[in-house]
Amino acid sequence: MSKTRTRFSLLLFAISLPASAPAQSLPTSQPSLLRISREEVKPGRAADHAKIEAGWPAAYEKAKSPDYYLAIASITGTNEVWYLSPYASHDAQGASMARDEEPALAAELARLSRADGELLTGIRHLQARARLDLSYGTYPDLAKMRFWEITTFRVRPGHERHFTEAAKAYVAASGRAGSKSSFRTYEVIAGAVGSTYLIFSSVASFAEFDQTMGTDEAVMKAATADEGSLLQKFMSEGVITVETQRFRLDPVQSYVSKEVRATDPAFWMPKKPAAAKPAASQP
Repeated sequence: MSKTRTRFSLLLFAISLPASAPAQSLPTSQPSLLRISREEVKPGRAADHAKIEAGWPAAYEKAKSPDYYLAIASITGTNEVWYLSPYASHDAQGASMARDEEPALAAELARLSRADGELLTGIRHLQARARLDLSYGTYPDLAKMRFWEITTFRVRPGHERHFTEAAKAYVAASGRAGSKSSFRTYEVIAGAVGSTYLIFSSVASFAEFDQTMGTDEAVMKAATADEGSLLQKFMSEGVITVETQRFRLDPVQSYVSKEVRATDPAFWMPKKPAAAKPAASQP
């Protein structure tokens, strides 16, 4: 199996991202739109940043906002946190933005933003649309997902069609191989340079990433000669850069419903460590 072919298939390993759903639960299918806020955190300030970010869920819950989101913190690459917000349409996102402008909530969010800014080196907002035709597998139970993998493809101008063909070839081979993994593909429509695609995966435990190589090999064995050639050609000619990062779900920085928190209170509502008692004074 060629190195380029292997890399492409590895990058398409399993995922799930939030989709639009009733206000009282996490999404159960891939959303039409995704808003991603990427915050780069200063070295050594991750804990301080998380404490401030916990203020956002508190503010939204107080305002009874239905706009739930997940926060995933990097464990590879740049020290950053991605906030993933799903929407059914631009109209739905516009309604969410309007809710954020309600006076009381807006004032609290502004206060939090000022404090947050002291701990960041940069921030980028992306909007992406779902590519259901390039996604594969059963949508997972997001309340149980604990780790994420995101692969970013920057495609050369004029090669967008080749990315689509390559992704469809991998989807077809996954089906023939009987792959139990899943992945969700998004095309960035604003906020990134050039033609950018994001492919997400999520697992309930970090150990599940050990299955990646086995899944890849099975899928590539199921690919036809034409599909294999197509995948290899795209990787050698159609890609500018490819980057894969892994993340852990941060329950403190995420905003989810009470019903979701009740599914695993120990995870979603971790107890704060007890404050150390002052040492007794010496006589």
